[in-house]
Amino acid sequence: MSEDDSGGPRAAVSRAIEAGIDAAHPRSVIADAVTVEDDLLSVGDSEYSLGFDRVVVLGGGNAAATAAAALEAVLGDALDGGVVVTDDPVDTETVEVFEGTHPLPSAANVTGTERVLDCARDAGTETLALVVITGGGSALLAQPVDGLALSDLREVTDELLAAGATIGELNAVRKHLSATKGGQLAEALAPATTVGLLFSDVVGNREDVIASGPLTPDETSYGDAVAVLERDEIEPPAAVTEILAAGERGERAETPAPGEEYFEHVDTHILADNRTALTVAAASLEVAGYPVAILGDEIEGEASNVGQVHAGIAESCRAHEQPFSLPVALVSGGETTVTVDGDGVGGPNQEFALAAALELDAGVVAAVDTDGLDGASGVAGALLEAKSIEDESRVREALDANDVHSYLAERDAVVETGRTGTNVNDVRVVLVADR
Repeated sequence: MSEDDSGGPRAAVSRAIEAGIDAAHPRSVIADAVTVEDDLLSVGDSEYSLGFDRVVVLGGGNAAATAAAALEAVLGDALDGGVVVTDDPVDTETVEVFEGTHPLPSAANVTGTERVLDCARDAGTETLALVVITGGGSALLAQPVDGLALSDLREVTDELLAAGATIGELNAVRKHLSATKGGQLAEALAPATTVGLLFSDVVGNREDVIASGPLTPDETSYGDAVAVLERDEIEPPAAVTEILAAGERGERAETPAPGEEYFEHVDTHILADNRTALTVAAASLEVAGYPVAILGDEIEGEASNVGQVHAGIAESCRAHEQPFSLPVALVSGGETTVTVDGDGVGGPNQEFALAAALELDAGVVAAVDTDGLDGASGVAGALLEAKSIEDESRVREALDANDVHSYLAERDAVVETGRTGTNVNDVRVVLVADR
């Protein structure tokens, strides 16, 4: 396809990003992966009878409501209702939708989660529960354990994040301060037949990490949670200290461990992940006439550093036709982070794009968070051409101050999608069309 037909490299990249996000939307994913025929529900290669007294949809996360609506379309009259908690509500027919907040939980999240747990505890052997778990579920499915205030849970979470705790460390603590995480939703549902439908926003697709693993056994203990706080030199609220200490003494039940009977009735399926979006984005670029190299879907690190590395690969292609010949679109996924030293507005995808464009002699760079929100900026990410960089010193100042949003917005280089209805991590493209 010629540039005149396609609108050029920038338009091709924009279409590819849009196609990738749409491919990971529950509407598309569930239509492909979930079917009903002759009173049988098929999820991938698995089949489940719909001859239960009740069929319900439960769950939480950024894409929980859009997934619930898609399941309603597939199940029709076979669905009896359910409850989900999300920050992106949509209209549904039978499933009750509670609107909560993300990334920090609020009282609305707790109210919605209480309803989810009530429905889960009402389930019996004649219930089929379809449980939607998506990115954002850790915050949205928030129900502090008895004796813990929501403010205490928020405070210790903030302290762990500020201390640079890993996702494993963070989960070890909050699984022991929550009534849903670490397999506890599966415990509440037992003995119902439970089918987990997961949309992964986690590098590596670890099911115990996605939304803190509400349907997955927990391999950590109260002692592990205490060790994390001690290692990171965190002094949590008194209630947190008391609860964890009581757990260590055996006065509080541990989270469900591998081998517990609660999981005998649970099947889980990852319906979509970062690769879902990358594959379709890559196909769109191929159709537009740009050969694609997918660099990987588990790329992490400091956003600006990752951007510089991508630009370095692109420049090597331009100078030496190595490791790829031109034209080429370098596509990658995963989740980058930003160590905030300044007080500006931005996000990891915007920092990636600007840092990469700064190092390129020519080309198009784009990076978006598939949920439509990059950091606290209110936009999904950025798309710009390297030639649009006019004042290198201004760009470096913006990157140093973590204030890239204003620079990009002034140049019409931000990508605004609004909430997309899905969440499968980031999609990045660096397109180099010629030498």
